[in-house]
Parts: sequence; structure tokens; C-alpha cells
Amino acid sequence: MDLEPIFLTPVFQERIWGGTKLAERFGYDIPSSQTGECWAVSAHPHGQTVVARGPFAGMTLGQLWEERRDLFGHFPSDRFPLLTKILDANADLSVQVHPDDEYAKTHEGGELGKTECWYIIDCKPGAKLIYGHYAETKGELRAMMEAGEWDRLLRKVPIRPGDFFYVPSGTIHALCEGTLVLETQQSSDTTYRVYDYDRVDSQGRRRELHLDKAIDVTTVPHRDIDIRPHVAEFPGATVTTFVEGDYFGVQKWDVRGAFESEQAKPFLIVSILEGEGELVRKGQTYLLRRGDHFILPHQFGRFTIRGSLQAIASWPRKGK
Repeated sequence: MDLEPIFLTPVFQERIWGGTKLAERFGYDIPSSQTGECWAVSAHPHGQTVVARGPFAGMTLGQLWEERRDLFGHFPSDRFPLLTKILDANADLSVQVHPDDEYAKTHEGGELGKTECWYIIDCKPGAKLIYGHYAETKGELRAMMEAGEWDRLLRKVPIRPGDFFYVPSGTIHALCEGTLVLETQQSSDTTYRVYDYDRVDSQGRRRELHLDKAIDVTTVPHRDIDIRPHVAEFPGATVTTFVEGDYFGVQKWDVRGAFESEQAKPFLIVSILEGEGELVRKGQTYLLRRGDHFILPHQFGRFTIRGSLQAIASWPRKGK
């Protein structure tokens, strides 16, 4: 059986801060007007994507990982290592921080830590996000949190479509209203909520905060990560490499014609954000359109993408 792209059917998560842009922008059939997350490529038990077609149709990504590890280059991990999402921040997300692998393993029943990154697909004019803080010591961090001095504590950064942010574990962060983001992250659902704007749910209850754990894991003082994207021109495409970090690498492909490449990673995750086209390999053609997500398996080899489209590609790295 020859190798094929593994197209996946997303899973949607409703959130208090969600909206309708996942339907409006990508044509997804979302469950409600408060749909905040599209889990596009996921083997996490809180939301498994399913193979949409081809020889593995109907299998969850987790099943495929367990039964056909060769498709993923026998990548050395006890679970599928990455999770790709699209987030519709129709309202401000809670301010939060994620643990690293060691802390999560000890305190969260063997869950992975969570280093992630964001590609800003779209945002309203003047949009910002929260990235980091101004505390100099853990004591100062706790005092400012307990006093509710959020304006003094939280660092706000202006954003534009096309921006990229690398968010290592230990970084206080939050997306803000009017932002549409593609997120690449470790396969983890562990979040320590620091502040939620005193919002209440449909039953009038405030969401739980996790201040002690958040203070434990927050990097103090905040450290910016120096991200210097590398732009390379190829016939038919511009490829921007944003990061090759401890857990993943991420690129943007701006295709304008015929772009020939080779899949030489353990596996490659691709999300089509704009436009349409086709992927051609060994005489087989696969149509691509905005909102598609697929995996190019190990030893997929050379392929060509034709059309006019923008995609984000990611791959796993071995970690610390």
C-alpha cells in the first residue's frame, strides 16, 4: 500500500470566550455560537481527530499512532506528541500559564507539559495579547496577583495578522478579544488559570483559578524568546521558518504556482489557512482547500503543491 496524505476531521470545543469565526472563515460545521477551539490534529483523549478518508478512514489519530507507528517514523514518544488548534477568541481568554514536562508529570498524573506557539491568522485593528509579566520575584508575583493588580502585572503586546509568538512553558499569556490564531503545541490540556476577569458561567459560577500552581511554574522574571524567522525563496513559494524549538518546528508556506518539496521529517502536519490548490505525489492528486488539515507520513518523499495558498507546517522534535 503506497503512502497517502492523512486527512483529518476536526473536533470542536465550546468555550465561554468562543464565537462563530471558525464557521465564517473556514466553513466548519460548529456546534454553537460559542465555539472557541478547532482541534485540527489531535490524539489527546479530550478530543481525538478522526481520519477522514483513505485506507485508514474512521480510525482516530490515537489508534493510528498505536497501530502504525511506522507512519510517524517511530518517533520516540509514548504518545502522539503534538496538537494543532485554531482558536477563535471572540472575547478575552483567561490569563494562564502552563507547566513544563517535569512538573506536569508529578502534579498532573503523567500529562505532558505545554510549550506552544501562535500564528496570528487575523485580528481586529488595535488588537493586543498578554505575553509575560513585570514581577521581579516570586514574592512580588504573588503579592500583585493576590491584590488584583493586573494592569501593573500583565504585559500587553500589540499584534497584527502574520505575527508569530513562541510561548514556552512558564510564560504567563492570554489571547484577547478579536483574535483568530493557529496554535501548535505539545499534546497537553493542562492549564493553570491565573485571572478570568471575574466572569461567571451560565450557572453564575466563576471558573476555578490555580494561583499556587501558577506561581510555582511561572518564569520569574519574564524572559522574552528571541525569535528570528528565516525566509527562503523557492520556485513557486516563499517558506518562512519561525522556530525549531525543543518540541516542534513551524513553517509558513506561501505558495504561488508549483512548489516542489520533500517530506524528510518523522512526519509533517499541514494546515491550509488561505486559498486552494492540489498536492501531487507519484501521479496521485489530492485537492487542498482552506480549512484542510493533514499529515504527510514518514518517508512520504518528494511532492508538489500547486495553486495559490498559505499553509502552516509543523513537525515534532525530540524535546529536552
